[in-house]
Amino acid sequence: MARAIKGLVKKYLSPALNVITCRIIHRNSFLTVRLLLLCVLAGVAPEAMPTAHAHDTGTRVAIGGGRKLYLTCQGTGAPIVILVGGQRASADDWTVTASNAPSVFAATATFTRVCAYDRPGTPVGEQPSRSDPVRQPVTAQDSARDLHALLRGAGIWRPVVLVGHSYGGLVVKLYARLYPNDVAGLVLVDALSEGLQDAETPAQWAIQRRLLQGEVADDIRQYPALERTDADRSFAQIRRAPKLRPVPLVVLSADRPWGPQLPPLIASGALPKDTPPEFGYVVDAAQKQAQARLAQLVPNATHITDTHSGHEIHKEQPQLVVQAIRSVVDTVRAAAGQ
Repeated sequence: MARAIKGLVKKYLSPALNVITCRIIHRNSFLTVRLLLLCVLAGVAPEAMPTAHAHDTGTRVAIGGGRKLYLTCQGTGAPIVILVGGQRASADDWTVTASNAPSVFAATATFTRVCAYDRPGTPVGEQPSRSDPVRQPVTAQDSARDLHALLRGAGIWRPVVLVGHSYGGLVVKLYARLYPNDVAGLVLVDALSEGLQDAETPAQWAIQRRLLQGEVADDIRQYPALERTDADRSFAQIRRAPKLRPVPLVVLSADRPWGPQLPPLIASGALPKDTPPEFGYVVDAAQKQAQARLAQLVPNATHITDTHSGHEIHKEQPQLVVQAIRSVVDTVRAAAGQ
């Protein structure tokens, strides 16, 4: 399996576009000049891998049905913070940065207990997911139920503060609506939302959905259990869910526009040739509306738009995410008289 996955360049579900993440999966894996060029065109620096000892505390937790999910935790204190990554992002996604700044995982562990986990189908370097596989594609409800079973199986004290990036933001938002007593606060990091679909015409959404799904046929041949998500079904589940109960909420939104980036990405082959070159501007307008709606989910939410970042804010500007988490944790503690 390791040989089959070696060299797999993971793609993440951006709320706007399925853009290649410029990460070196393994120092000996292929990383062609073309990929480096795409990184430059996208304005993203190649990232370093997490240190080998980053998850020495990790364990596999039984969640029922004969399945186990990988979980790693660090630090002490309450409320416990749970980090939920984007599509195909393992727990390690929270331990890397594009600079020398401390990672979100490490920095959060300095002021409270923090945990991250692998959803099924999230590879780690050359290795398959440390969590047991499931049938793909999955929905946000599938992921929320797994997270609920994981917290129970691991004996994690609740309520928790949930932090979700991209698809993970969709998951934690649905989780908070399905299990309101489990959630003390939320941080949404450039989160995917049904508002993106609502802000586009059906024709635009057809293009958007294809970009969200990404070109993963080759990846699936190497790793059939690779995580894929069904955005349409997930959005329908969100719309049917109960209203979000008021909790401390911080929304962080990327502010690097897609409009100027798309033509070179299309020309290079990173995106399908038939993608309209002006579609990035459609995405920018729709995403702006979608992010604004997230900030209106509860009264007194904080919306941070001046992030100087692309989609992966937790790597490009980790201190902003840590500050948001700290703010929510402090609010929860103050309300509890801690």
